[in-house]
Amino acid sequence: MSYTHRPPKLVRGRIVILALLLLGAATFGADDGPDNRQPATRAPGASTDDGNAESSAYLIPVPLPIIDTVDTQIKRKIEKLLADFASGGTRPILILEFRASNDSAGESSEFERCLSLARYLASDRLSGARTVAYLPASVKGHAVLPVLACEEFIIHPDAELGEAGIAEQYIDPTVRSGYRETAERRRTVPVAVALGMLDKELSVLQVQTVDGVRYVLDDELAALRRQTTVDAIDTLIPPGDLGRFTGNELRLEHGFASHLARGHKELAAALNIPVDQIEQDPSLGGQWRPIRIDVSGPINAKSVNWTLRSLRQSQQDSQANLLCLQINSAGGSAEDSLRLAGFLAALDATQIRTVAFVPALARGDAALIAWSCDELVLGPDAVLGGPGEAVASSRDLPELRRAIGALAQDMGRDWSLPVALVDPALSVHRYTHEGTGLMRVFCEEELAEQDDPAEWKRGSEVLARDGLSGREAEELKVASHLADSFDEFRQLYHLEQNFEFLQPNWAHMLIERLASPRLAGILLFVAWFTLMIEFAQPGLGIAGFASALCFVFFFWSQVLHGTAGWLEVLMFGAGVIAVVLEIFVIPGFGVFGLGGAILIVSSIVLASQTFVIPRNSYQFEQFPISIMMVAAAAAGAFASMAVIHRYLPDAPFLHRLMLRRPDEELRDELQRRETFADFAFLQGKRGRTTTQLTPSGKARFGDEVINVISDGELISSGTDVYVVEVRGNRVLVQPVDARVS
Repeated sequence: MSYTHRPPKLVRGRIVILALLLLGAATFGADDGPDNRQPATRAPGASTDDGNAESSAYLIPVPLPIIDTVDTQIKRKIEKLLADFASGGTRPILILEFRASNDSAGESSEFERCLSLARYLASDRLSGARTVAYLPASVKGHAVLPVLACEEFIIHPDAELGEAGIAEQYIDPTVRSGYRETAERRRTVPVAVALGMLDKELSVLQVQTVDGVRYVLDDELAALRRQTTVDAIDTLIPPGDLGRFTGNELRLEHGFASHLARGHKELAAALNIPVDQIEQDPSLGGQWRPIRIDVSGPINAKSVNWTLRSLRQSQQDSQANLLCLQINSAGGSAEDSLRLAGFLAALDATQIRTVAFVPALARGDAALIAWSCDELVLGPDAVLGGPGEAVASSRDLPELRRAIGALAQDMGRDWSLPVALVDPALSVHRYTHEGTGLMRVFCEEELAEQDDPAEWKRGSEVLARDGLSGREAEELKVASHLADSFDEFRQLYHLEQNFEFLQPNWAHMLIERLASPRLAGILLFVAWFTLMIEFAQPGLGIAGFASALCFVFFFWSQVLHGTAGWLEVLMFGAGVIAVVLEIFVIPGFGVFGLGGAILIVSSIVLASQTFVIPRNSYQFEQFPISIMMVAAAAAGAFASMAVIHRYLPDAPFLHRLMLRRPDEELRDELQRRETFADFAFLQGKRGRTTTQLTPSGKARFGDEVINVISDGELISSGTDVYVVEVRGNRVLVQPVDARVS
């Protein structure tokens, strides 16, 4: 059996001649026909059969090796898709992605399973669909067989296809017949080459004839010579070797592969469809086994580490095939967000599908986590990207761009829009490809990286510096769906009511609750309320213990929540020490008191936020919350002072904390006792000074020593004096000698 394959140049030459003949026929047959010199265009995703109909593409992961029930699962998935698409009226594209879950390339695939799947793919049952095999990595062993059964295959330039018989000691006629049958049916690869991949006893020749290039087995060369003139003969697969070809060889040298693609972005471009239009389902037509994890609050090393540990543990313990991340965060650390985004992007799409659900916000670097998932579902009014908890410095932005660009390349996506979501200085625009009608979002730098930048027509600017709303993200094909609530999200993916939920333990949950602005404000209110009560009573009591406990809970929750660190705790401690010193040790000027108060207020503000000075719109929106924490503390202090004097002394159980207020009769008695001393009885009495009067001092009258004052003269100690005048507690004296004179 021989196989004629036209080299690319000869094929293009004959196509040109045929096109010229058709052009002449069209010119004479129609006066106002279209200009056939222009390339035909069709809308994104349009079917090759009907340029006016939208064609859908479905990515079906084929896990390697193909063993057990893999072939049955794939058939069931395809049957389900065909049944759902029966009334669509267009020919869907079924993309079978062959990817191993480990370092193997499918060498241990079972022949019977592979033959069953290959016969199904090459059967008339799939005549209503376009089957495309996509090889992002090498495929070997009998997994080669279903690749040959597709209408075409697209391969990574460095991936390899071949060595189909690597696991076989002997190739029996049944195995050989299966490969021959499949290769003859589809003719993507010549029969001789397919057999050369299977059986190392065969030698495959590449023969140049006057009719083009043919690929034949060694024992078929003589028959070929009788049929046509042979110009040159090259050994393509020598005996003793199994045929194996790289993607570049399959496409550029032999033309077996229809396209080369390094990722889903290039795969979509090869199929002339938007990359987001490729739908995939790792459940293989079965039931979803979902898990959910929430990403909320500031993004920091602690929260990301916990999330990564939980996800890795879940991978080991469960058989989940759908990971849902519910995100409600304003970011905080681009480095940690990229760590989590890289982990999500590296998950094997053939094993688990990742979906991010953002009901309210994924601002700043949190948008990178949402973007890295396979699919993104947003609330209609949710905000994706824009100002967040952290602001990247001009020094860090180039490195951030490189990191996002590398991640986008690994995912096969454009990098301009995700960078614009965290970098307000980057300008991005819509671009439409003039040949295919595809719409993508680029900055000028990424546009220049395209193979055909001149073919992209620039459109309106995408204003991403303040973030994208859910509706804007859906319009740009960043979000696949909109959902108002998690219940609506669950209905979109037909998920059951109950499924595994990865959540922190009770301690983490307590931290999240205590760190919320409402409870944090209550903690500060109670802390200052009880602190002022403690100051109003002697010694240390219950109020002081309660105040210290509230302060500990406040700073503990904020530290573990990621908005505070040891700096804030030390500032608060130093502020308290300074105030105590001012009150009890060094009263006077007030430097320690004022400085301590400033330290305490600053520590509370900084503990309530991740930034020091607000620098973007989101931070300015969050700054009043920090001020409200200080207001709550001040309100607690003022409220305590009012309550202390009004209610606390009469409280049934708390009256022991301070002295009871005297009643009316007791107050009158105390007032009488505390009136000024009456020295009227000293009028005219004589005494002797015990201190020098300058002009005030003391004098002894009998057994009592009284504070006295002279009329301005200096009177030495031990001088005899007499009382000249008494006014309340003011006793005016003169020397006795002055009276005698």
